[in-house]
Amino acid sequence: MQQISKDQVIRRLQAENCWWGGSDSISEDYAKLRRRAYFELLFPLISAALPKRAVLLMGPRRVGKTVMMQQVVQQLISEGVAAKNICYFSVDHPIYNGLGLEKLLELYFEAAELTNTNSSDRVFVLFDEIQYLKDWEIHLKSLVDRYSNIKFLVSGSSAAALKLKSDESGAGRFTDFLLPPLTFHEYIDLSGQNELITVENNFAEARDIVELNKCFLNYLNFGGYPEVMFSELIQSDPGRFIKSDIIDRVLLRDLPSLYGIQDIQELNYLFTTLAFNTANEVSLEDLSQSSGVAKNTIKRYIEYLEAAFLVKIVHRIDRNANHFQRANFFKIYLTNPSMWSALFETLSTESRVLPYLAETAIFSQWFHIPEPRYYARWSKGEVDIVGLHPGTQKPMWAIEVKWSNRYSQDPKQLRSLLTFCTANKLKEAVVTTLTDHFSVEHGGIELRFVPTSIYCWTLGHNIVKNKQMLPTHRV
Repeated sequence: MQQISKDQVIRRLQAENCWWGGSDSISEDYAKLRRRAYFELLFPLISAALPKRAVLLMGPRRVGKTVMMQQVVQQLISEGVAAKNICYFSVDHPIYNGLGLEKLLELYFEAAELTNTNSSDRVFVLFDEIQYLKDWEIHLKSLVDRYSNIKFLVSGSSAAALKLKSDESGAGRFTDFLLPPLTFHEYIDLSGQNELITVENNFAEARDIVELNKCFLNYLNFGGYPEVMFSELIQSDPGRFIKSDIIDRVLLRDLPSLYGIQDIQELNYLFTTLAFNTANEVSLEDLSQSSGVAKNTIKRYIEYLEAAFLVKIVHRIDRNANHFQRANFFKIYLTNPSMWSALFETLSTESRVLPYLAETAIFSQWFHIPEPRYYARWSKGEVDIVGLHPGTQKPMWAIEVKWSNRYSQDPKQLRSLLTFCTANKLKEAVVTTLTDHFSVEHGGIELRFVPTSIYCWTLGHNIVKNKQMLPTHRV
């Protein structure tokens, strides 16, 4: 039986690293693509000599991890790093089957003719789709310790597996970087429609709110994945791409192989139920009764779905911001609103679920930021989103998400929000709207009415620019 030879592997490696041939550029297909705004947050982690850690690029499928790795290569070359001191491996290629990280590194040294691998020259090694290698986390940790001059960047589509392995074995050796689906800020930027928004003194305004809202609706339907937003063919049948190539691969392959799930149909049913109810409160009891699955099993499945970055659970507090001892009730959010249209139907301006997807979109802008957020509910009221101080656990801000101008025209209808603010001594709060953008004082509380589209854009913009939202949520 014939075996893959070392020369064949080296030829493949040389083909993947086309910049070794003297062009000083990545392939044209990657070079022509615009950078996501998150590149500006990722690259400093890679270019910094200290701390001596591998960077683990995690995230859902199809959000642009491979493209960003190629753009890292281009930036390193432009900053003067020698071309042969940068090596990229597409680990899922069959030719690398059965080869460990150490062997791949040896082959790189030979192919690039690096004779003194312990020199002071900085070297950058990128492993794409690293989850295809067995025990990668153990070997990567060893390589980080052994080579002080090599910076490792690794990525993978099996986000749940990467996160699990990183937490278990990478403490002190790995820096996790979560690449989210496209934010609305990135969607506007990549689609070349920045002229719709103007920013003055850190305040964002829409030049044409009607047109911006059209863009926002397109974002809800197709905006989470770069390939989808630029392809009319995929948009004509988003279920074929998003459901088959992204969601089903996680549900049918990644999670069962990682956690040993036997009843895949059971898991798929639960995810579909949760997805349909995005931005709604659900309970373990109701889920158990409707599915016939034990509550402990459902709880475990939900943890798996969170680890795979398909859903996000938000926990409940009461009117006085007290936590509940038992988390039997919680809100569920899709991590990317465009999953909803792929699973069920394309949203229109008349869609009944549009307010829920708008709220889901706001939560998805925070995907990169790990701090917990809550919702408040008591017998006579509810507030959609609440931020608590990490030390005191007292409310710092509150948001009510609306896809309507009804409440800005009649603020007294915001009784629950006003009650919560008064009970927790908040002097102001944000209410999102369809088009209205102004502030008004009501009952001693300053209510800031902001279009939902503008608020989403501002969240994504401020997070990427490494600016923390003020506790007052001025936008």
